[in-house]
Amino acid sequence: MMMPSKKLFYAVEAVLYVAYNGQQGPISGRDIATRQGLPARYLEQLMQKLVRGGILRGVRGPHGGYLLARERRRITVGDICEVLTDDKDDQDLQGYAGTPLGGEIVVRVWDSVHKNTMDYLKQVNLAELCEQASNKQIRKESEEKMDFAI
Repeated sequence: MMMPSKKLFYAVEAVLYVAYNGQQGPISGRDIATRQGLPARYLEQLMQKLVRGGILRGVRGPHGGYLLARERRRITVGDICEVLTDDKDDQDLQGYAGTPLGGEIVVRVWDSVHKNTMDYLKQVNLAELCEQASNKQIRKESEEKMDFAI
């Protein structure tokens, strides 16, 4: 089975985390990295690409962090993938110079898989994913912080 790279998986999860928890204000990159079990420096590189790509908006200051750059319903998983898969050599097999079987047959299969996958991911928006999380009763960060005992 084909799976996304770890980098892409973590980035989609981080953006979804911001979408799901960011209604009260910016979400710290350090908090996201801690929750994902990642080094903050690693995640920060991904988050900065997402800011430059117009998916997230960075907020500076002591209570800074990340917010969505546009409405949840206007950001798709495909948008996130496009921002992070900037290395066209990894995706584009048109320049393949191997055997005729690879160049004429196998490349077409992979191109079709890529196109169909991206078409699907362009239909999945963050609002839908947040609704799924809510339906599964996944607690929001604000709910977890308010949970205390006396």
